[in-house]
Amino acid sequence: MPPVTSPTSKPKKVRVRPVPAVSRAIAILRLLGRSPTPLGVKSIADSLGMVTSTCLHIVRVLVAEGLLRLDESTKRYSLGAGVLSLARSVIQTNPFPALAQPMLDRITEKWSVTTMASEILDIDHMVVVALSKPEAPFGLHVDVGSRFPTLISATGRLVAAFSRFPPDKIEKNLRSLKWASPPRLDEWRQEVELVRSRRFSIDHGNYISGVTLVGTAVFDTKGRMTHSLTAAGVADQMSEKAIKSVAMDLLCAADELTNLSPI
Repeated sequence: MPPVTSPTSKPKKVRVRPVPAVSRAIAILRLLGRSPTPLGVKSIADSLGMVTSTCLHIVRVLVAEGLLRLDESTKRYSLGAGVLSLARSVIQTNPFPALAQPMLDRITEKWSVTTMASEILDIDHMVVVALSKPEAPFGLHVDVGSRFPTLISATGRLVAAFSRFPPDKIEKNLRSLKWASPPRLDEWRQEVELVRSRRFSIDHGNYISGVTLVGTAVFDTKGRMTHSLTAAGVADQMSEKAIKSVAMDLLCAADELTNLSPI
């Protein structure tokens, strides 16, 4: 069983002052990380709603730090090798993806579903840190490093059930999310209560039409939800029996990862 957490206890508030230059630099890195081809300064600036001269100053600093690479012949930018060293440091200091990967692979091979492990960054964002895709034609447009709203889909119900984010803040943020078929608030609340008792969540096509998602929570030694494990499959191919079987396998993996938590 995971450590018991109180959904009503409030985390200590930390005031974060906006630093526009930092936010813009991060936005540039994310944009180029998503782009299949290098981009020029004007394309970057237009995509992010930035003043071109401001964008130019920032990309020059990122090039100097090795985080971006400039092709002098085309004057286009792409991610630089410096990003690899940062990523390597993350992998070396965070064992969770390596621990989760073989568990995801086993579930994917057994049930032909896409499985992923996501780290909960805050109430607004989570990031995929490990991913396993089936050989079947079905697949989600997701990669390691993809960011999603924390409260969306099956993971959102887990966060509402087990995290220490204030319930009023959770419901306020919930209303701003984009769903294929948004759940009614009263139904969503009932589903959250059900998650607390059975320890897994299900999204029956609310987030993505025709796709069923099943999720479980991973906790640290202090009872804080840190990650989620999620399986996604074509709704027509996932019977109630199959969904419960996938959920049980995810629960076993989540419990094992919770027990391995170094924190």
